[in-house]
Amino acid sequence: MPAAEPTSLRQAIPVDEIRYNEQGLVPAIVQDYLDGTVLMMAWMNRESLQKTLETAETWFWSRSRQQFWHKGETSGHIQKVRSLRYDCDSDALLITVEQVGDIACHTGERSCFHQVDGEKAPPPADTLSDLFAVICDRRDNPVEGSYTRQLFAGGDNKILKKIGEEAAEVVMACKDDEKDAIAGEVADLFYHSLVALAHHHVDVRAVYRKLQDRRR
Repeated sequence: MPAAEPTSLRQAIPVDEIRYNEQGLVPAIVQDYLDGTVLMMAWMNRESLQKTLETAETWFWSRSRQQFWHKGETSGHIQKVRSLRYDCDSDALLITVEQVGDIACHTGERSCFHQVDGEKAPPPADTLSDLFAVICDRRDNPVEGSYTRQLFAGGDNKILKKIGEEAAEVVMACKDDEKDAIAGEVADLFYHSLVALAHHHVDVRAVYRKLQDRRR
C-alpha cells in the first residue's frame, strides 16, 4: 500500500501555526500506522516539518549536530509518512508511518521504547498485536501446561477444529442477541485465529495490511 501523497500531506499541517518552543522546535512522536506501536520521538523545526510534508518521509532536526537528518538515509530504514496530526495546543506532532525494514531505533530494535526496568521488552502495541506476540512466544518457548502449547502440539487438526467450534458459537451468540456472549465468543475466535496465524508463521500485521488495502 503506497504512502500518503505529498500533496495531501501538505494540506494536513499548517506549518506556520505550529507552536514551536524557544529553540524553534516541536516534539514529534512517530507511531506505526498498522498497530499503533510508538517507534520513536524526535524534534522538528519549521524547515524539517516542511521537508517531511514535501517528501512524505520523515525529516528531523538534530540538536546535538545542529543539522537536518533524514530518517533512514544511511541505514535504509526510512519512514513513509501515512498521516500527520498536531495536538489541541498545536505544540506536539503525531506522525503515523510505514517503517521500512521494521527497525526505527539505532540499536537495531523496532522501537526506541524497548526497555522496562532496565530489561529489554517489546514495545506495547494494540491488544491483538500484543496477544499475538505472547502466542508466538508460547510457540517458540513452550510452557508446560499452557493451553496455547497444547494447540500447537495438536497442529492444524486441533487448531482448525477449535476455529470451527468458536465460529459456530459466535453465530449462536449473535442469534440469541447476547451482547456479552457475542463479545466473549468473538474474543475466543480472535485468539484461535491468531494461533493459526502463528502456526503458519503469518504475521498479524499482514492481516492489518489486507484490511488497510480493502479499506481503500
